Amino acid sequence: MSAAVETTPRSEEVLYEVSEGIATLTLNRPERLNTISGPMLNLLTQLLVRANEDPAVRVVVLTGTGRAFCAGLDLVDATQGSGIGSEKQQQAVSVNLDLRNTPPTVLFAMDKPTICALNGSAAGYGMDTAMGCDIRIAGESAKMAAAFVKRGVVPESGGTWILPRLLGWAKAAELIFTGRTLSAQESLELGLVNHVVPDAELAAKTRQIALEMANNAPLAVQSAKRLMRMGLSETFNDHVHHVYLQFLQLIRTQDFKEGMTSFLEKRPADFKGR
Repeated sequence: MSAAVETTPRSEEVLYEVSEGIATLTLNRPERLNTISGPMLNLLTQLLVRANEDPAVRVVVLTGTGRAFCAGLDLVDATQGSGIGSEKQQQAVSVNLDLRNTPPTVLFAMDKPTICALNGSAAGYGMDTAMGCDIRIAGESAKMAAAFVKRGVVPESGGTWILPRLLGWAKAAELIFTGRTLSAQESLELGLVNHVVPDAELAAKTRQIALEMANNAPLAVQSAKRLMRMGLSETFNDHVHHVYLQFLQLIRTQDFKEGMTSFLEKRPADFKGR
């Protein structure tokens, strides 16, 4: 079988749209099952940063076009001598790696809540990227494949850090060491995804949950996410101290006043992020 011909312009390999406070980033290389090229990595990073810094954005959704969410890094480019993992790139590797501006680290550091809408298979890098989001919603035909060891590598984009925390050591070890492919239902049973819905309902379900988040006080949501992230490496006493300091800041905001007023007046709150 011949390799698929690339037809999507580089500038359109990740689409970006903002609506009702929700930024949707769509991996748009369906002819290559949304496999990640070098330029795609850079574009995805730029758009994640843009969404996180945009005051109009309260929630970020990451999804894909076609029948896959992301089938991993582009191995076709690599085997043809270009792209990620190619001999040409290996010769240019520096011993000083700057990972501050790569999608996994940017995704982890984002204050805005992130949702991955798994429209299809997520394998390798695609699975790590999905796991880097705060929650995952899967179409019933979606699959998750931690196939790294089958390709001679390790989960290079956060999987070895995230999976043991989500699943516990033993289950994460079995999944990573076997490189097993999981169905959407198996992923749900393990706790890797939050919801499984019919494929045709994926976009609607994702938007419903995203709007629930977007309608809440954005400063409070972002503070809660920051504190959850900090709590991964703090003692309980240190964490409670940081929570209290954040709480003192939040009760000085206009949104706090609006939240209390709307509750007393029995109406939906109109939060401004101030």
